[in-house]
Amino acid sequence: MRFLSVLFVLLLALPVHAEGFISRLLNKPVPGGVAVVDLGPAASAPKARYQGKPLLVIKEDQQRWIAIVGLPLTTQPGTQQIQVNDGQPLSFQVGRKHYVEQRIRLKNQQQVNPNAANLKRIERELAEQTRAYQQFSARQPSNLLLDKPVGGPLSSPFGLRRFFNDEERNPHSGLDFAASQGTPIKAPAAGQVILIGDYFFNGKTVFLDHGQGLISMFCHLSAIDVRLGDELPRGGVLGKVGATGRATGPHLHWNISLNDARVDPAIFIGAFKP
Repeated sequence: MRFLSVLFVLLLALPVHAEGFISRLLNKPVPGGVAVVDLGPAASAPKARYQGKPLLVIKEDQQRWIAIVGLPLTTQPGTQQIQVNDGQPLSFQVGRKHYVEQRIRLKNQQQVNPNAANLKRIERELAEQTRAYQQFSARQPSNLLLDKPVGGPLSSPFGLRRFFNDEERNPHSGLDFAASQGTPIKAPAAGQVILIGDYFFNGKTVFLDHGQGLISMFCHLSAIDVRLGDELPRGGVLGKVGATGRATGPHLHWNISLNDARVDPAIFIGAFKP
């Protein structure tokens, strides 16, 4: 009888369900991270929103649905909420994360303090890229454990507070890979090319829509090997590593955006560091 009582207490202490692979991989609820919110069982996919923007919703097992929430770097630690279907709120907790500084010296002063003409160009290009990040297609991502787009070590992590010539600018919004000029860049998941450009800061750039607000951006390319509207399979080559735009040498800068929030790509390749 005592054994049964102890067993009953232990069962009460266990979670209602076992955490699935996607939750274990992606649930890093910090500013610049990802929160996985359990939506429970339903016959069809619930619709969920965070800060008014639609969320990626997938079925983690045969019954349960989960919402995968991108958290901007500006997210405040504490309780956050998503809205499900008719507006029913679901709460989740966001922790803290410290991001270190990076100081870079640039010879081209225009890449630190652009003149009026370049500022107009930058504003125009930023608006174009913002529209791409805000796209939300119905397709399901082919995979959420993403492949690295290039081999080689990670050189600059996500979230760095960046100082160019001792002047603070926006935090580092992606992940940098140290790779040599001309290295092929491969799609980390299947996707459609939704934007191609040659931008002031980003240089030659490709945006891939993987589905439901999950979007990759690759920049500083030396060559672009796709066209607007192309469908790329997982592993398909989209371009080559370069040093175009604001870059001190050849490397790949890779952004991941989720519900229009730039989040740490290291989460999706199993390389996240708390």
